[in-house]
Amino acid sequence: MELTSAEQVYHVTRICVDSYEKQVPTGWICNPYLEEAVPFHGVMQFLLRMEALLDQLNFPQSFTANRGMPDTLTTATPSHGMREGAVETFSLRILFRRNASWQGSLAWDSREEQFRSILELLLLMDRALEETCGVPVPAETGETIT
Repeated sequence: MELTSAEQVYHVTRICVDSYEKQVPTGWICNPYLEEAVPFHGVMQFLLRMEALLDQLNFPQSFTANRGMPDTLTTATPSHGMREGAVETFSLRILFRRNASWQGSLAWDSREEQFRSILELLLLMDRALEETCGVPVPAETGETIT
């Protein structure tokens, strides 16, 4: 069974980045299931709060978790708690949680990219934020460690 567009909107989380200084994002996590946007500062806090949201929604279910349908799932109106980021706004759709990671797609501006891991997601977000902030993007992906 295919989801209608109204049902699919609840599976997309909006990531609103208000600042991006020295590769540290600060912003908000917005989802129609949340009554209020959830703030984050830094990558680790973003990841932990996103994982908690996915566990709360029980979608997508963790690959290693026991399966089952939730007893109840309350929803807020789609516009409730949604906002725009001052620097960038991403639409994050996580389709799977396998191999201790996430797989899905990230959309911003008129672009959409697929990712196969949290690392790929973070690299996509970093590149987009650097482009938006006018920071020169290096030709190579790795840094020299000295």
